[in-house]
Amino acid sequence: MVIELSQAAYGYDGGELLAELDLHIPPGSFHFLTGPSGSGKTTFLKLCYMELLPKRGSARILGRDVREMTRDDVAFTRRRIGVVHQNCEFLDHLPLAENLSLPLSVAGRDTAEAAADLEELLSWVGLEARRNALPPELSGGERQRAALARAVVTSPEVILADEPTGNIDWDMAQRLLRLLIELNRMGKAVVIATHDMNLIRAAKAHVPARVLRLRGGRLQLAGADL
Repeated sequence: MVIELSQAAYGYDGGELLAELDLHIPPGSFHFLTGPSGSGKTTFLKLCYMELLPKRGSARILGRDVREMTRDDVAFTRRRIGVVHQNCEFLDHLPLAENLSLPLSVAGRDTAEAAADLEELLSWVGLEARRNALPPELSGGERQRAALARAVVTSPEVILADEPTGNIDWDMAQRLLRLLIELNRMGKAVVIATHDMNLIRAAKAHVPARVLRLRGGRLQLAGADL
């Protein structure tokens, strides 16, 4: 399993937002996470990429118990997880290509090999013509595709996307979904947090996906495959 939660719980300011979370996400699976605003979707994803640790219960990420990891273990494991944040944050003074190459530099990748991979990635997300653009010059759809490119530039095993289509039009949302489906077909586990049921329905013809629902702080499996 790439993500395992067992009776995991988390809360803020003495209150409990999430409780009794039990989940097993296998490699190569595709999941949607739904729930109303404020239900804890972003907090749930943070537990999955170790920005937060459960207050109770346990979490195993890529085979490791998060409570037994050293700081170096956490840093190494996070490089195996790609995260598409709800609000795309880039360094506005750096061109797009340099923004995307930063994770490769942190990972210590060979410069020539990294440059070739970056060019292929820019082409894959349709941004090769925008490689020298500064982030403020990008449209909303371009920023979302750039965020996805940055999340996968280190070839992670898991992709976690937090409302990746929330600020773009439907045509661009479908394009982003197709990219995520392609990643899944390459063997990546994908988890998309969204309140957009149309996006979930659009995936039906392309990928066997499961729907997880947060309700009242608990996680429910919403039926079988779409």
